[in-house]
Amino acid sequence: MKYVVVTGGVVSGLGKGVTASSIGAVLKACGLRVTTIKIDPYLNTDAGTMSPFEHGEVYVLDDGGEVDLDLGNYERFLDIKLTRDHNITTGKVYQAVIDKERRGDYLGKTVQVVPHITDEIQDWIERVAIKPVDGKEGPPDVCVIELGGTIGDIESMPFIEALGQFSYRVGPGNFCLVHVSLVPVLNVVGEQKTKPTQHSVRGLRGLGLAPDILACRSTEPLEEHVTTKLSQFCNVPISSIVNLHDVTNIWHIPLLLRDQKAHEAILKVLDLQLVGKVPREPKLAEWTERASKFDKLKTPVKIAMVGKYTGLSDSYLSVLKALLHASVAMERKLVLEWVPSCDLENSAAKETPEAHQKAWKLLKGADGVLVPGGFGDRGVEGKILAATYAREKNVPYLGICLGMQVAVIEFARSVMKLGGANSTEFDPATASPCVIFMPEGSKTQMGATMRLGSRRTHFLANNCKSAKLYGNATSIDERHRHRYEVNPEMVPLLEKAGLSFVGKDESGRRMEIIELPNHVFFIGAQFHPEFKSRPGKPSPLFLGLIAAASGQLDLLLKRSCSVISSKPTPPRYSTNGTGTAVLTIKPYPNGHAKKALTSLVNGCYANGNGIHI
Repeated sequence: MKYVVVTGGVVSGLGKGVTASSIGAVLKACGLRVTTIKIDPYLNTDAGTMSPFEHGEVYVLDDGGEVDLDLGNYERFLDIKLTRDHNITTGKVYQAVIDKERRGDYLGKTVQVVPHITDEIQDWIERVAIKPVDGKEGPPDVCVIELGGTIGDIESMPFIEALGQFSYRVGPGNFCLVHVSLVPVLNVVGEQKTKPTQHSVRGLRGLGLAPDILACRSTEPLEEHVTTKLSQFCNVPISSIVNLHDVTNIWHIPLLLRDQKAHEAILKVLDLQLVGKVPREPKLAEWTERASKFDKLKTPVKIAMVGKYTGLSDSYLSVLKALLHASVAMERKLVLEWVPSCDLENSAAKETPEAHQKAWKLLKGADGVLVPGGFGDRGVEGKILAATYAREKNVPYLGICLGMQVAVIEFARSVMKLGGANSTEFDPATASPCVIFMPEGSKTQMGATMRLGSRRTHFLANNCKSAKLYGNATSIDERHRHRYEVNPEMVPLLEKAGLSFVGKDESGRRMEIIELPNHVFFIGAQFHPEFKSRPGKPSPLFLGLIAAASGQLDLLLKRSCSVISSKPTPPRYSTNGTGTAVLTIKPYPNGHAKKALTSLVNGCYANGNGIHI
């Protein structure tokens, strides 16, 4: 196993996550299998109980892990599926060590940071790094590890020490350290300054780690003499200094790394040629096309994002990325209007009239409305008003998690005339509880007690928009994160009034997808489709929203249906007299050949026959 460790210095927010993801993408393009690990030095066990204002959104994995948003970058860039164990926190490490101490695993020894905490960190890395994350068998070739925070942070010290020891544990040729640093430009003098990076590298060396590669963040490309100076004072070869300057979109970052031969520098440090696996030149044609296509988009599509955390875009990072994926696929330039939901409320008209007018102007000027998830009652009435506007004005609407719940509440209030309709989350005494607390949920323990992770949704009708967007699938698997759900006792009344519940869970008691049949596009999903959106495979519901907002929905639905309707002819096989099956498969579109082959093989074994291909 080879390890690439990414650290950061000078300031936080330099883009270590994107850098680590891009390194992984380039190595994957070289033909290597890549996995990732994120280390977060905070004491929380996971990110589940933290406010989005602290560290941005809480990203949810298939196994229900609530993790740092950087794992979302990894999954999107590398198209892999990670687990909760791929996010290491100080809380998890200390909890594991304390549990061992309570069991007596340390045989009465004094438990200390060194060696017990540092050993636990190293063991954790080795244990998780070999897990396959790309759907194939066997361990990956390279593990990219990102250390959160900046060099010098007190909470990072045990991890720095552990990584220093780890470099000796795995030995030369198996460990490559990439240090991301800042090269700022002072407006007063107007020149790129190397001193912050020099001090950052000096601090890193003082802690026992030396960078093999320097990734320098800057607003503009580094000048040649600056690179020479960095090489001289940081003891890093010029060929191992990579400049990650500002670009128009993050899909250019892997291309920057490739163009500067960063993969060659990494592969040289890792001695990959010596283990019999000779990587190829990175094949990034898809990345090049996507980055170029994004830059050329001209026709705008304006989406109003109505939420309560609009002051920090990272709070809705996956939603933003899913919108970008869909807009590029539909060849539209995304214009995102951030609308604070509390500014839409009637009380804001008196308290903050200018903000109130601005919020409504943004909402009314949008081509589509998106209401994402959230917790707490602040701004909920504003979200309900946004749902009312979208429903009454026939504006495309997508509600995610809480966004679906407020759409149900709005429908009950406006259409069914249940003025007191609400969620028990916001009004426990409501006479018309449209949304209720899940029976198995906990009201005392907050961490990891929600309905989390990948769950199956079954479509009840194949003629609804959402089923068509998913290619007429009968069921789908999407990721969830919620404590409250639509009250099943009120579903018959809501359906009678015209609200369609087109997707439910396996029990039929949990409502997963709602639609308004006579609306151009009004869909709510209890799950979070944004977590499984990928640059090359946009989320179907986000595709539908962008398509509807840009007048392309009918075309998209026809395209989705035509793909599924072109079912291939089953393959034919016969024996050649020797007991060996002769298989004939004609070219099939959209991966149907693989499905047909799997079906054939299963059928042969079910009949007691062997098959040789």
